Amino acid sequence: MPFQNFGLSEALTRAVAEHGYSVPTPIQARAIPAVLEGRDLLAAAQTGTGKTAAFVLPMLQRLHLDLPNPQGRRAPRALILVPTRELAAQVAESVRTYGKHVPQSVTLIFGGVSERPQIDALNRGTDIVIATPGRFLDLAQNYRAIDLRQIKILVLDEADRMLDMGFIRDIRKILAMLPPVRQNLMFSATFSGEIRPLASSLLKNPLTIEVAKRNAPAELVQHSVYKVEGPGKQPLLSHLIKSGGWKQTLVFTRTKHGANKLATQLERDGIVCAAIHGNKSQNARTKALADFKQNKVEVLVATDIAARGLDIVELPHVVNYELPHVPEDYVHRIGRTGRAGCDGQAVSLVSRDERDRLRAIERVLGRSIPEMALDADAKEASLRAPKQAPHQPQAAPGNGQRHQRSGQPNQGRGHSRGNSHSRGGRGSSRSNSQTWRHA
Repeated sequence: MPFQNFGLSEALTRAVAEHGYSVPTPIQARAIPAVLEGRDLLAAAQTGTGKTAAFVLPMLQRLHLDLPNPQGRRAPRALILVPTRELAAQVAESVRTYGKHVPQSVTLIFGGVSERPQIDALNRGTDIVIATPGRFLDLAQNYRAIDLRQIKILVLDEADRMLDMGFIRDIRKILAMLPPVRQNLMFSATFSGEIRPLASSLLKNPLTIEVAKRNAPAELVQHSVYKVEGPGKQPLLSHLIKSGGWKQTLVFTRTKHGANKLATQLERDGIVCAAIHGNKSQNARTKALADFKQNKVEVLVATDIAARGLDIVELPHVVNYELPHVPEDYVHRIGRTGRAGCDGQAVSLVSRDERDRLRAIERVLGRSIPEMALDADAKEASLRAPKQAPHQPQAAPGNGQRHQRSGQPNQGRGHSRGNSHSRGGRGSSRSNSQTWRHA
C-alpha cells in the first residue's frame, strides 16, 4: 500500500516522496489509519522500524486539517514526551522533514541548556512541543510558561525507557495537567510489565499493535560473544577494531566513568574515539554524534541512556563492552545495527562475573549466542594490560563530601536527582539494583 492510500494530504505525501519513501513499514501501515481515525494507540516495534513517522505523519494531518488552531495566541496542540535530548532532536527532525509543506511549528524542551530560549519560543506560539519530562515540569510548574489547555494529542515515545529512567511520577504529574479529552498514543520498543498498568490508566479503548516478536532483536544482526576477563577487554577491543577494519563502531559501557576511561584508552591505541553520556554538555554530545555519523570518529562510546534514540544509518558494529544489567536493554542496544535492510554485527565482551547476565539475555532472545574463539593475535591482545589514562588526583574525604574510590561518580545507593537536567530530565532509580541504568 503506498502512502497515498492513507488519505494523507498532498503536502504530506509530497514530503514523504521527497524523503525517498514510497511504501510504509508494517508499524506505519497499521498505526497511521488508526491515528487518523482519532483512536488511542498502544504500539510496540523494535528500533528502526519507522515508528516515529507512524505517529508524526497522522499527527501532522490531524493538526493541519482536523484540529485547527483556535483564535488568539497559538498554544501547543500536540505534546510528545521522550526520555532523552537526542531522541527529542530526532523526533523534531522528523516533524520538520514531513511537515515541510504544512504550516506547523515545533518547540524542543529539554535540560542541559538555558531555559530562556525555550520559554521565548513558547511565548511566540507553537503547534507541537517535544519535551523530556523533567524540564517540561520545570517550565510548566515553576515558570508557568506552557499553556496546556489546547493539547489535543499526547504521544509517549520510548515509554518503556522513560519508566526505566524513573520518570513515572513526572509523567503522571504531566498527565494531570492536560485536558481530559485528547488522543493518546503510546509507543514502546517492548511491552514490559510496567507498561501495561500505565497504558490501562492512560489509554481509552486503544488499538494494540505489536509488529515484532516480543523483545525480538533485529533479524539481520549477527550476534557473537568473546569471553575475556575485565583487564583484557580494552586491548581485545582495540585489536578487533584494528584487525577487522571497523570504521564505525558504537560501544556500550554501563557507567559514565567507564565510558570516559575506555575512550581515553582507545585514543591511546590510535583509534579516533569520542564518548557521550549524561555529564557531557549538549553541544559536546551533538558534535560527537555528528562526527561519528560523518566518519570523522571511528568509535563512539556511550552509556545506555545517552544512546537512547540515536539514529545512525547503516551502523555496522555494536559492541557490548559490558553487558547490561537488564537483559531487555541488550535488545535496545543492538537495535542500532541491522537496520533498513543492512547487515550488522553485535559483539559482546563477557567476563566470568557476567555469565549470568549472558544467560538471561539468551533467554530473552530465545537462543544461545555463539562464542568466538580467540586466534593467536586476539589471545595475545586479551592478555595485555590496558593502557592507563593519566592519574587523576583524588580529593581527600571531608568538607561534607563522601569519599569515592578512584574519583568515580556515585553510581550506587543514594543516586541524586540534582543532576537531572544534564540527562535531559528528571529521573531516579526505583531500586538499588537498577542504578546501572542511570549512568
